[in-house]
Amino acid sequence: MLKKRLIGIVLVKDGWAVQSFGYSKYLPLGKPECVIENLDRWGADEIMVLSIDRTRKKLGPDFQLLRSLGKLGLSTPLIYGGGIDSVQNGIDIVRSGADRISIDSMLVSDINQVASLAEQLGAQAVIASLPLAILNGNLNWFNYRNKQLMDFSEKLLAFMKEGIISEAFVTDYRHEGYPQSFDEDLIQEFPIKEIPLIAFGGLSDSGQISNILNRNQVSAIAIGNFLNYKEQSLQLYKESIIHHTLRPSIYKQSYSLLDYE
Repeated sequence: MLKKRLIGIVLVKDGWAVQSFGYSKYLPLGKPECVIENLDRWGADEIMVLSIDRTRKKLGPDFQLLRSLGKLGLSTPLIYGGGIDSVQNGIDIVRSGADRISIDSMLVSDINQVASLAEQLGAQAVIASLPLAILNGNLNWFNYRNKQLMDFSEKLLAFMKEGIISEAFVTDYRHEGYPQSFDEDLIQEFPIKEIPLIAFGGLSDSGQISNILNRNQVSAIAIGNFLNYKEQSLQLYKESIIHHTLRPSIYKQSYSLLDYE
C-alpha cells in the first residue's frame, strides 16, 4: 500500500516565514530557513515552500531562498511554489534543489506551458495548486491575481485527465489558517476522481485529518499554521493518526545525553 503523507507548509512573504489567515492577514514567524530546518528534523514527509507574493510583485521564483536551503543539507523532499511563469523557471527551480514544483497562476495564464513542464521534468514533478471554495452548491476556483472566482476550464480539465500533473494541491482558501474548518466537500466535489489530492487549509483537528486520510483519493494532508503553536506539533499529529500508513515521526535532537558522558 502506498504510504500517505503529512506535508509541512511554509508560507514566505517579503522574505519571512509567516502565519496566514485566509491569505489576507499575516503574522511573522522568522527566517524560513529555521522553520524549514525544524520540519526536516521533526519528520515531515515533504516540505512545501510557497513564496506567496512573488507572482503578484512579478519577482519570479525566490532562487536566493532555494540556494540558502540547498546549504542546509535537508533530507526531506522539497516542493517549491511562487513566481513561476515559464518552463525555464520550473527547470531552474529543480536544478536549484527542489524535488517538485507547485504551479498556480500558469494554470490560468498558459496551461500549455504546464504541459511543456511536464514533458521536461516528468508529470511526477508538477503539482497543480488549486484554491477552491463551494458557493451556492458549486465548486469554484479562486484566481488570486484578479481576486475572482471562476469555473474549471474544459482545457484545464482535459490536460489534467491526460496526466500533466502528479497531484492537485486543494486549498480551502476561505478557511486557511483557521482551526477545524476545512470543507471536506472540496474533495467530494473535485471534478476528476483519478488525480491524487493534497488537502490543505483549516486542518487542525486529528479526527478530521484521519477522516480525510481515509478517502481513497487523498494522498496527503498539509498543515501550516498549526505546526507552530506548540513544541513537537508534527510528531503529535503523526502519533494521533498512527493507524494510517504514514512515515513514523522522527525527531533529531540537536544534542544527546551521550555528549555529556
